[in-house]
Amino acid sequence: MLEGLEGLDALKLNFNQGGLHALNFTLFFVMFGVALDIKPAQLKLVFTKPKATLVGLTAQFLVLPAITFLLVWLFNAYLSTGIALGMILVSACPGGNISNFVSSLAKGNAALSVSLTAIATILATFLTPLNFEIWGSMYSNANPLLVPIEIDSFDMFKTLLLLSGLPIILGILFNHRFKNITEKIKKPIKIISIVIFAFYVIIAFSANFEHFIKAIKYVFILVLIHNIIALSIGYYMASLFKVGRKNRRTITIETGIQNSGLALVLIFNPKIFSPELGTGGMAIIAGWWGIWHILSGLLLANRWSKRILPEDN
Repeated sequence: MLEGLEGLDALKLNFNQGGLHALNFTLFFVMFGVALDIKPAQLKLVFTKPKATLVGLTAQFLVLPAITFLLVWLFNAYLSTGIALGMILVSACPGGNISNFVSSLAKGNAALSVSLTAIATILATFLTPLNFEIWGSMYSNANPLLVPIEIDSFDMFKTLLLLSGLPIILGILFNHRFKNITEKIKKPIKIISIVIFAFYVIIAFSANFEHFIKAIKYVFILVLIHNIIALSIGYYMASLFKVGRKNRRTITIETGIQNSGLALVLIFNPKIFSPELGTGGMAIIAGWWGIWHILSGLLLANRWSKRILPEDN
């Protein structure tokens, strides 16, 4: 298993400069589309009902990265460096852009979902580089044969600020100023952005498709386990702090659906991750996460949608 995964690390999946710019624009577009669903009034939940929001953010940015590090440390003998770092990076990202849709299908707390997505995306500007720096460095330090990980955290911060924080702010302002236009364009924007992003993922992997197919059974198992752990963290954290059943559903989904598209943009940026680090495995983990968490989220939402719950207190 390890031999097959190490082969993935050696794959050169980074885009040329033009492709990277196009991918950055796509993510900006995706984040802007997410923000069109956000109304300033919804963000008041942070202050009026802070417990659920704080539990959700803690599950995403503190517990999930810590448990992920423990997972890759325990199974270090069966993982390549790129795969392990890819799992850590995904865990350090905020909730994914389809989490609001999945939360609505699951009859969770839609307002909480939107608020968590917005706040987590903005906080990720600081917390994603910090989390990856901490846990990635700890992983490399725990393996004496590895070269200590060195990334440009400031470059990662700038990338996240431009491609995550800025479009969220612009989307909220656009929604507030042009409400009628927003209602007409937000669904088409989401569909177009997902299609374009999927196209870039396919292009990135197509040149190495044969090698990817050989290792997908290992990647599938790893992402399946990692995703189950992420969903479980959200569910049991919410249960532990007794935030209410509808909120519990939302926090579970927000923790289990990660913005793997953001992870891919960071991985493909040679100023942040040098190709010499072995980014092929990182990219494939992030890419498959982007596919699998949609499926797992929809399956969970379908199950929960059959059980209607009262409003949370």
